[in-house]
Amino acid sequence: MASSIFFSSAANAVTVPIRFTATATAATPTPRLVLVRANNASASASASASGRTRTLEECEAAAVAGNFPAPPPHSKPPGPKGTPLIKPLDLTRRPRRNRKSPTLRSAFQETTLSPANFVLPLFIHEGEEDAPIGAMPGCFRLGWRHGLIDEVYKARDVGVNSFVLFPKIPDALKSPTGDEAYNDNGLVPRTIRLLKDKFPDIVIYTDVALDPYSSDGHDGIVREDGVIMNDETVHQLCKQAVSQARAGADVVSPSDMMDGRVGALRAALDAEGFHDVSIMSYTAKYASAFYGPFREALDSNPRFGDKKTYQMNPANYREALIEAEADGAEGADILLVKPGLPYTDVIRLLRDNSALPIAAYQVSGEYSMIKAAGVLKMIDGERVMMESLMCIRRAGADIILSYFARQAAGILCGAKSN
Repeated sequence: MASSIFFSSAANAVTVPIRFTATATAATPTPRLVLVRANNASASASASASGRTRTLEECEAAAVAGNFPAPPPHSKPPGPKGTPLIKPLDLTRRPRRNRKSPTLRSAFQETTLSPANFVLPLFIHEGEEDAPIGAMPGCFRLGWRHGLIDEVYKARDVGVNSFVLFPKIPDALKSPTGDEAYNDNGLVPRTIRLLKDKFPDIVIYTDVALDPYSSDGHDGIVREDGVIMNDETVHQLCKQAVSQARAGADVVSPSDMMDGRVGALRAALDAEGFHDVSIMSYTAKYASAFYGPFREALDSNPRFGDKKTYQMNPANYREALIEAEADGAEGADILLVKPGLPYTDVIRLLRDNSALPIAAYQVSGEYSMIKAAGVLKMIDGERVMMESLMCIRRAGADIILSYFARQAAGILCGAKSN
């Protein structure tokens, strides 16, 4: 039997026959023609004339009746005058096909940002009023009773629920051995207790280091000849971490870069029953020039010398593996790289060589440069901010400590943070 199906488009009035043949039998009827219209000209014209879009019910009814829209034209708009006429390249792959629409670009996006990826650093001080930080526009030393609470409320409104505390300690409380670091009634323990009382579900990270408490401004105890003492400093850090855990800290974060401190902290925490308190080790913390604004914020510049005997050389890459292997073996739960964007190669190195979560710190210098360039209209500050965070994520960071956390989260959830 031979039959023909004719597809007719009312839009161009062209009928295309498709013929197929079956084996004829005695009972085979005469060939018949079936006409399937691809469009209902009158219905389409009526909708066009009215200038309205058909409702879903009208579209469904038209489909049931066999009245489908005409296919889009295959022809492409011409290029500008002077565009050469060429034969298309014979390409097996055209990667631009996966980038041709917002929906496709979204579907194939390899890296995503979420407010859950952010940890917001909070500067705190003993005063009642918030004090602006000159080198970090938009950042403040927060009054630990009022400004701090308001900042946490605003951050939670846009989905940021993790915070890390950095204290500005009065000079009168500083000493060569940093004993104020483990005062159970000090600024940081009081702040932890306050935040946990008001927001019991947030995650609080703390900084474990002596520099905010040291009269010398170094991360460790300074010997008379200027050497930073390693093991004696670790002893003090263990007392500091236990004090923070006792106040309710979820994650203690040794940023001092002393050798062996992760293992010592784990043993000290476990001995006091704080088995569930995590350790985020500043594994690859470089002696970077990007920290300048932070040190202004906390008034924690070293009184003499620099921090190059304990923080890493910015020229070194493989050394980060030595630190990561040691910290992982000693019980670190999270490995952190600092700074962030200038050290994305190190973030990727640790990501590829450790199964532990990787954190990155987008430091004060990175923040201030983007802010300053945005104010001067040299860049689109908001877009550069989001791109910088995405690049750190793409390099392999699971979480990002960033002063942009609240602003970026507001953009991600469609609510401008103020």
